Amino acid sequence: MIRAAHAALNEFAASIFEAAGSSSFEAERVATHLTEANLLGHDSHGVMRVPIYCEWLRAGKVSLNRRARRVFDRGPLLGFDGEFGFGQVIGHDAMEAAAARAREEGVAVVAIRNSGHLGRIGAYAEQLARAGMVSLHFVNSSGGGIMVAPHGGRERRLSANPLAAAAPGPDGRPIVLDMATGAIAEGSLMLAIDRGEKLAPGLILDGAGRPTTEPSDFYGDPAAGTKPGAILPFGGHKGFGLSLFCEILAGALSGGGSGHPGNPTAGRFVNNMLSIVIAPASLEPASGYGDDVSRLAAWIRSTRPSVEGKDVLLPGENGERTKAERLVTGIPLASVTCRKLAETARRLDVAPPGFLLAAERRMETPARS
Repeated sequence: MIRAAHAALNEFAASIFEAAGSSSFEAERVATHLTEANLLGHDSHGVMRVPIYCEWLRAGKVSLNRRARRVFDRGPLLGFDGEFGFGQVIGHDAMEAAAARAREEGVAVVAIRNSGHLGRIGAYAEQLARAGMVSLHFVNSSGGGIMVAPHGGRERRLSANPLAAAAPGPDGRPIVLDMATGAIAEGSLMLAIDRGEKLAPGLILDGAGRPTTEPSDFYGDPAAGTKPGAILPFGGHKGFGLSLFCEILAGALSGGGSGHPGNPTAGRFVNNMLSIVIAPASLEPASGYGDDVSRLAAWIRSTRPSVEGKDVLLPGENGERTKAERLVTGIPLASVTCRKLAETARRLDVAPPGFLLAAERRMETPARS
């Protein structure tokens, strides 16, 4: 494993997308979203996605240089079609419109359909919190990302179906909830494979429907005749229920479709999202909201910690601490991730930066006994 400086990693990721055909605007938007995920500790949604996105581009499963196209506009209701463009651009566009509409109407309900992979969903909730909004977001994929078994089942039937929420916090920083309804994100499985790590029990099933801690069991091995496995929902029936409503709210209501292999878009990874955005002052004077959230945060933090010397943190604070640390020490990259990034760069005639060359030299050097 190596560590890369954030600025260098962001510049490199942007250069990859530009070489693949993105405008400088799109390349920077996607790269910034991915490296911010790394900074916050969400490595499963960081630059390890760069080679995957480039493969989708080569296969025609993502469309270059698309912006969110407005398909309906009725008072507080807004709808956008992503036209299979990069979700980091589509989502940001839609949330800018959502904040503006919530200021006018007090609330906005925004549907996005046919977007490419939206990445870290908490980013859109944070974007709105910084604009002074409270928001809740439900996401699904319409058939191309089925990987989660329903509670009581042994086969894939649902997408990872993340949800996020955020609100302006007492110190100006967003309070952020960002979670998948599966027990583990697929990106975390890929990361575990890259790092040669086992999983905690209770997260996935193998192709025979048996519990396993080996992350590669999720993918199976056609050559060996083993079928793909499935991710379990978090919290049993509770996670399953939330996942099902992500399908209904994000998929069925947006027009993008629920996660079913018979949907027209099931041949590519497509995200849909439903966002509910509220301007606090429309329900309660802004000063009242701020005072109450400050009291709530102080009350929560006043509890004795379960582990001596550890702080009780609000949702999102651990990520901010990780970001502060990684801005100084660098972003950790697994060796396999480095290799895939270097391979992608060379395929697009982009010179791998020094930190990737250093990682390659390290992988080529035999370990000393």
